[in-house]
Amino acid sequence: MAVVDGLRGSIGNTPLIRMDSLSRETGCEILGKAEFMNPGGSVKDRAALWIIDDAEARGELKPGGTVVEGTAGNTGIGIAHVCNSRGYNTVIFMPDNQSQEKVDLLKTLGADVRVVPTVPYRDDMNFQKQAGRYAATLNNGIWANQFDNTANRLAHFESTGPEIWRQTEGKLDAFTCAVGTGGTLAGVSRYLKAQSEAVQIVLADPMGSALHHWVTQGEPSMSPGPSITEGIGNSRITENLSDTVVDASYQVTDQEMVDMCYRLLREDGWFFGSSSGINLGAAVKIAQSLGSGHTIVTILCDGGGKYQSRLYNADFLEARDLYVPSP
Repeated sequence: MAVVDGLRGSIGNTPLIRMDSLSRETGCEILGKAEFMNPGGSVKDRAALWIIDDAEARGELKPGGTVVEGTAGNTGIGIAHVCNSRGYNTVIFMPDNQSQEKVDLLKTLGADVRVVPTVPYRDDMNFQKQAGRYAATLNNGIWANQFDNTANRLAHFESTGPEIWRQTEGKLDAFTCAVGTGGTLAGVSRYLKAQSEAVQIVLADPMGSALHHWVTQGEPSMSPGPSITEGIGNSRITENLSDTVVDASYQVTDQEMVDMCYRLLREDGWFFGSSSGINLGAAVKIAQSLGSGHTIVTILCDGGGKYQSRLYNADFLEARDLYVPSP
């Protein structure tokens, strides 16, 4: 029996799972990296660990210190877990358009949660900028700065990418995932492209984001939105995403995402969050484009438990002209 060392050892090395119904339908192997199996329940645990390790290595974070972050939730949850394991305090600035489940979970983990009005990044009161300003007032504290701190990208270059390559034995045709900070796509892209230029890197984008236009037209321009997805899509190119090789992009609408999440719940038994629905929607579009016989890998970002009041709430969906698909 393999034994891992504490919380740190339990982050990463997640299984690669065949999505049965989607694979049968497309004739491709559609594989999902089970990031919901990290201790904090999401892919963001990797970024949290690498960011805190990096701050410690550079001497910026000392015993008893505080980690401050602006986050839609999952990175904050990962940070809170790592901070609790090392005796640090956690302060989270969060926009008020996120699910209450994430706020409640962060408070349960002991984080100081500061929910602030949702405003664009260009506004000085944007949640990320507020986090940065607050961290600057602390004597022994850091701003995690997940969007522009490339320790985030490094986490996926050093862990997620090599795991995918090893688990597929190098036999994959495409990798796709949505982008919030850009860390996952950028880190995995850099690793996989170093192994084989033939692997296609495809960005999965919700509506209300500028990144699809950036990939296809060369500059970021917002698509019609907004989207009910949380923590993905962006209006700008972050430091993590900058200079990343991206071969193509697919947009996935909210209704396509809702259909995917409910389908996987009913047909395969999987209870996924909205980002996973976007990723799997893009994976199916890639499979349809490539034709049968190919292998596509994506990220199963987190589970559906944080989204019961939104994605899995028929009244919430109906108020936004979305609907729960019939069984």
